[in-house]
Amino acid sequence: MKDLNFNTKAIRTGYQPTTEQEHSEAIFLTSSFVFDSAEQAANRFSKKEPGNIYARFTNPTVDAFEKKLAALEGTQACVATSSGMAAIFATIMALLKSGDHIVASRNMFGTSIVLLNTIITKFNVDINFVDLSDLSAWESAVKNNTKLFLLETPSNPLGEVVDIAALSKISKAHHVLLAVDNAILSPALQNPIALGADIVIHSATKYIDGQGRCLAGAVVGSADIIEQVHGFVRTTGPSLSAFNAWIVLKGLDTLSLRMKAHSDNALKLAIWLETQDQVEKVYYLGLSSHPDYNLAKSQQSGFGGIVSFKVKGGKESAFKIINATSILSITANLGDTKSTITHPATTTHGRLTDEERLNAHITDGLIRVSVGLEDIKDIIADIKQTLV
Repeated sequence: MKDLNFNTKAIRTGYQPTTEQEHSEAIFLTSSFVFDSAEQAANRFSKKEPGNIYARFTNPTVDAFEKKLAALEGTQACVATSSGMAAIFATIMALLKSGDHIVASRNMFGTSIVLLNTIITKFNVDINFVDLSDLSAWESAVKNNTKLFLLETPSNPLGEVVDIAALSKISKAHHVLLAVDNAILSPALQNPIALGADIVIHSATKYIDGQGRCLAGAVVGSADIIEQVHGFVRTTGPSLSAFNAWIVLKGLDTLSLRMKAHSDNALKLAIWLETQDQVEKVYYLGLSSHPDYNLAKSQQSGFGGIVSFKVKGGKESAFKIINATSILSITANLGDTKSTITHPATTTHGRLTDEERLNAHITDGLIRVSVGLEDIKDIIADIKQTLV
């Protein structure tokens, strides 16, 4: 199905009906699978024969999600994980060893930075952080033992981006793997593999599910890379459950439609916020005022649903605005059909040091809105009544 367009792939690829001829994908809620004989069991465990073994590492529902997401990202293979953070951890642990070196963006999701600084360093893996968009900094940070470039573009919550194709040339020149967290845009709006990335990482909890129902993650890339990551997942167990796989699998059906609607609403909110006296600055890639607007336009097919804005009065004013909303949900999750609002400095980036927050440009007056699919007039009205 290589010649099919995105929406058709999102609906039709990845799944073969069982003998029951169900029209909607089945959920295989089982911990293990039965073999016809001891010989068949031995052959499956030794990989001489394909087939299901144990739900920690083989399940038809999970397999359907993996195949569909790989098709949408335009790559060979995918391994699903229990969460987005599990996907990042599995990627690093599968592909790096003690003594290796990572160059990472300091503009990533707060927990990703905490993972690198508090867990990954325990395994004698060296880490350098650089500004996401500074290509010269990426190249200058490369050492003889550098094995991975790790980044999120656009970044959460400020929408900073890097030229993926240009960074890919640097990574390939130094034989370094390039891993891109694509959770903020999803394959509906950005395809890092086509731009030269080796690995794409997802928190499918976000837009791929799209309705705030479950946790899920995924890593996509070449068959060789994914085989290594799958080996780690199989052995250590951060695998995706069949039920959650079924939820995110069905989320892919409407992904493109939802991402367009999120983007449309977000742009309207961002334009309105720019006219408000209490708002010092609006961060949204779809605004021509955003410094990365032209680059984003060249490598994305849309700008996504995350709008952040800095208000006068710092944390006190930000808390007052957040607490005064009545429609928006005060929660740190994003990518939901329901609009959410949060204060990044004390939630998503709350475990960072003051210096790390400063380096990531997370200020006390910053508010992040994950713009949902409610009527945009109601979203704007809800925020408007707080700016008094």
